[in-house]
Amino acid sequence: MYVYKFRLLFDDVDDFVRDFEILSKQSFKDFHQCIVKNIKGLNPNELASFHICDRKWNKKQEITLIDMSDDMNQIDNSEDSDDSEDTKLKKPSISMDDAVISDFMDDPHQRIIYEHDFLHLKTFYIELLKSFKALPNIKYPICSYSLGEIPQKEALITHDNDILDEDSLLDIMDENDEDNEVYYDESELDGFNSDFDTNNL
Repeated sequence: MYVYKFRLLFDDVDDFVRDFEILSKQSFKDFHQCIVKNIKGLNPNELASFHICDRKWNKKQEITLIDMSDDMNQIDNSEDSDDSEDTKLKKPSISMDDAVISDFMDDPHQRIIYEHDFLHLKTFYIELLKSFKALPNIKYPICSYSLGEIPQKEALITHDNDILDEDSLLDIMDENDEDNEVYYDESELDGFNSDFDTNNL
């Protein structure tokens, strides 16, 4: 059995990294649950979707937490047919329970977008780093590397339960940039691009 190693980044936080290792025959539901478990602030009760992408992060197929195929069919039937190029390239959505990881790895550097909580949308960018034989005595999926956290909504609330104004938030962000610089091993980030050596796979 083979394992896929993925790197997940959060665009709004420069020093946020999670590495995940998951069996090739496990499902995107397993992947979703592992992500939620290992990122503080993600509510497991919220909806989420994966989007299989091309090298330019264009979405090709959606993988949803719940089966939405019936809803999508109703939308398609109620509207005139769309012959645009984007519509032709996109495939029908599939539920995470039915989506096996290996069935969607079309590229040795496969890119995926993960969206969580559509009312307060958080978007994560995932790239396949490599594959290797599963190690014995490890219960996959696992988070093999973790750095940083996403901003928590509570951080924007005062003791009077008032939202901080925009100027105050900008001041706080500027202070954090100047005083709380985070350093980490650059080798941990090697490979998160489309040009890394395919010999590592």
